Amino acid sequence: MRGLIYDGGSHAGWVFLFLTLVLGGGLAFATGRAMAQTWRPLWQIPVSMAPLALVIRFLHFALFEEQLVSLHYYLVTFLILALAGVAGYRLMRATQMTTQYSWLYAASGPFGWQGKH
Repeated sequence: MRGLIYDGGSHAGWVFLFLTLVLGGGLAFATGRAMAQTWRPLWQIPVSMAPLALVIRFLHFALFEEQLVSLHYYLVTFLILALAGVAGYRLMRATQMTTQYSWLYAASGPFGWQGKH
């Protein structure tokens, strides 16, 4: 994890795992689910992940004295949060489509649905 994706202090792996993946990813996943529950379009996920990525980067800076202004680390954080948000969105949307429109759609994996023939 060191270098290309993330380079922090001596505990860089644990900090990245907890703050970015667990805390940030959990928040992004919940945000994606909430957006799907309120029938918002998918394009709003990246829009809402941009400020969340800024908050997560600020926590890295404030709590662990890591670099605050880094486009590279911001983009890595944003990408991880966007993927978690899309996963939460698709999981909830697939559940919605197969339960609310059960006469039209059947589940096709955890993230998809297909029309009944």
